Amino acid sequence: MNRPTPKHKAPHLSFPLLSGGTWNLEEQKPENFTLLVFYRGLHCPLCKKYLIELESLLPDFEKKGVKVVTVSMDDEKRARLSRKDWGINVLDLGYGLDLQSAKDWGLYLSKGIKEGEPDVFSEPGLFLIDKNNEIYYAAINSNPWGRPYLPSFVKAVDFITESGYPARGEMV
Repeated sequence: MNRPTPKHKAPHLSFPLLSGGTWNLEEQKPENFTLLVFYRGLHCPLCKKYLIELESLLPDFEKKGVKVVTVSMDDEKRARLSRKDWGINVLDLGYGLDLQSAKDWGLYLSKGIKEGEPDVFSEPGLFLIDKNNEIYYAAINSNPWGRPYLPSFVKAVDFITESGYPARGEMV
């Protein structure tokens, strides 16, 4: 399986947003970075907690020149339920991530095994993408736990921008 590699162009990505319109990675023009968070979907209580924390940090990310977006393989109905049930009001929620895009981004895929889980869904992934649409940082998880600690990313952006610290992990 190929995976996105730091210092290389990010794979194409486009999906609908609950707020309307279509989010397209190639059209993003962040001051510093795009923070792209793939989440499992409505069925995941750890995703709920993670996205609530992410939403609380949005003002901090915005001050650092980081645009934040999330997406899952859930359909629009399930994504709307996530927004409502989780109390997500501001965070951009994307939906309808297709199977090929999930594979292109190197996400782990799981079969639903419990009631309420979709037949197939992606496991979490978090990517920091620079303003040239190159991968700066990648974290891909095979389960809902062990995700990157979000407050550390707020501080990391300052370190990266102030010191010029390069992306790492480009050798495959």
